Amino acid sequence: MRHRFILEPYKGITSRHSCPECKHKRCFSRYVDTESRITFPEYVGRCDREQKCGYHLTPKIYFAQNPEQCEQSQVYERRSRPTPLPLPISYIDGSLVERSMSHYKENKLFQFLSSQFGKDESLRLVELYRVGTANHWQGSTVFWQTDIQGKVRTGKIMLYNPTTGRRIKEPHNHITWAHSILHKDGFNLKQCFFGEHLLPKDTKKSVAIVESEKTALIASFYLPHFLWIASGGKNGCFREENLNVLKGRNVLLFPDLGATDDWAARISTMQQMGITVKLFDYLEKNATPEQRKNGFDIADFLLEIKQPQGILQGMIDKNPSLNLLIKELGLVLIEEAAHPVNTIKRRGIKF
Repeated sequence: MRHRFILEPYKGITSRHSCPECKHKRCFSRYVDTESRITFPEYVGRCDREQKCGYHLTPKIYFAQNPEQCEQSQVYERRSRPTPLPLPISYIDGSLVERSMSHYKENKLFQFLSSQFGKDESLRLVELYRVGTANHWQGSTVFWQTDIQGKVRTGKIMLYNPTTGRRIKEPHNHITWAHSILHKDGFNLKQCFFGEHLLPKDTKKSVAIVESEKTALIASFYLPHFLWIASGGKNGCFREENLNVLKGRNVLLFPDLGATDDWAARISTMQQMGITVKLFDYLEKNATPEQRKNGFDIADFLLEIKQPQGILQGMIDKNPSLNLLIKELGLVLIEEAAHPVNTIKRRGIKF
């Protein structure tokens, strides 16, 4: 049987590379697509030092971590085959989800949130959004995708730096999926918005959509007059089957820097479905080159606003548009006499 994805055949030393895990040179073989339709990232491959290193990231694992790439790889196959009957959506057992919602002291993202909001408020947020702790990587976080009916479609597992709140991307991107590591054969994944289960609980709030699950948590603390949900990616959850849950709602889109044009292109489809939608493009218009380089989103700006007065004023002096953001979002800074740190009063903004 001929395999489509194979390790690159040896063609001299130029066909062997440095291992992303152990850093040894000329011991790493990358995977290639024999049909030349997919180019894998450099970290997809196998280290020849099986005993001392053992690093091996296969195309199967890569596609599990990046389902949108898997879909692109199958476009040709889908076009050449008759349309199959729709399969029922697969779900994750609720008891597993409940067991994961513990051990938050070990959870690196929870540690970061606690440093920003305190443990009690952080616990409220992770319980509200059904965020758990995974042991796939020590201290990793699992964001359960719970649909509008309360059923769990899957969980996205990621590892964070507890000090910066940033995702760990070295020596490889630490992201995978619950249904993948559970080895559920025939699992029919249909993703939904992260936080979608909150929609029926408050039908009057305007819905704010961001890309990152972490951003939804942070923004919901600062701007609770919106109901925050996450698409899980720049192109995630914008199919009509996903958007149906937003019919009749007021929606505000908060794209990451660099994704504004892509999200703006979704507006006409959403409007045709009966969704009242607006685009918050302030970030794209006012971000500094450094912020663009670091891939800022609304959560990063909100965390900057929370800085102590002296640091915040220095940020405003460097980037006056930050002060405009404070006014744009309807935030009022109040300096408390007992503490030199400004707190944020959420005044509420009109949709």
